[in-house]
Amino acid sequence: MTTKIILCLTDIKAAPWIEGLRAALPDADIADWQPGAPQADFAIVWAPPQAFIDEQAGGLKAMFNIGAGVDAILARQLPPALKVVRLDDAGMSVQMAEYVCHALIRHFREFDVYEAEARQGRWVYRRPLERADFPVGILGLGVLGERVAKAVQQFEFPVLGWSRTPKAIEGVRTFAGEARLGDFLVGTRVLVNLLPLTDATRGILNRQTLSALRPGGYLIHIARGGHLVEEDLIPLIDSGHLAGATLDVFQQEPLPAQHPFWRHPKITVTPHASARTLRRETIAQIAGKIAALSRGEPIAGVVDLVRGY
Repeated sequence: MTTKIILCLTDIKAAPWIEGLRAALPDADIADWQPGAPQADFAIVWAPPQAFIDEQAGGLKAMFNIGAGVDAILARQLPPALKVVRLDDAGMSVQMAEYVCHALIRHFREFDVYEAEARQGRWVYRRPLERADFPVGILGLGVLGERVAKAVQQFEFPVLGWSRTPKAIEGVRTFAGEARLGDFLVGTRVLVNLLPLTDATRGILNRQTLSALRPGGYLIHIARGGHLVEEDLIPLIDSGHLAGATLDVFQQEPLPAQHPFWRHPKITVTPHASARTLRRETIAQIAGKIAALSRGEPIAGVVDLVRGY
């Protein structure tokens, strides 16, 4: 029997994905979703509407998200037995590592200060800082967080990591569970957020948690906009407790033109660009998992609908 695959990619052109999937799975019937479409075996989605969920999800063998974060799916009303599958990596972790290392080194080496001096035509040296004084704490130690931790280690910064359940990563001082979050924060000066967005993590970056960082702390926020209580950030920077932030994700995207983050001199804004889905790698991963499921084999990346990741 022919495998039926349906795509529902909100705000993304489906044609290139369909072309790539047909090349990877030539025997499958692959189509873009339209209301009233026949029931599919598998779905490939990005931010699917509730109408799609209501029509297709109950009969699917699996729904594949073309990203690592599945909060847009979990915000819908889902059948409890639905198998939701996120990307393991598909080229995203190296992009995240690049982004974090760039933001970290730009801050640590004070390149933003050098840039400001250069614009004024001033030739000014800065006193070298000590890496030991800039422990980097990574919130979230999944596939992406582990890759970032290993990349940061290459520049000889102390690295800490926090996760909801215990993890062991060579060279990383790890903390687990709510009871150890405070210990993790007080040991951190540069905080990197890579948590999944769930009910338990929404608003986790707030006045209380960010105040727990070492004085002169710095935030690199690349997970989901819902993690940060945005109105708490600027007062902490203006007070001097935080030295600044690099922000890639926001409560509202695109970031409104009048938002104060655009104008604050110690905040760097990027347009949700820390890691983009790489179509070729993603198609190869999803095609491989569809083939494995069709053979009755287990796959990685299945989301626990209760935990949210």
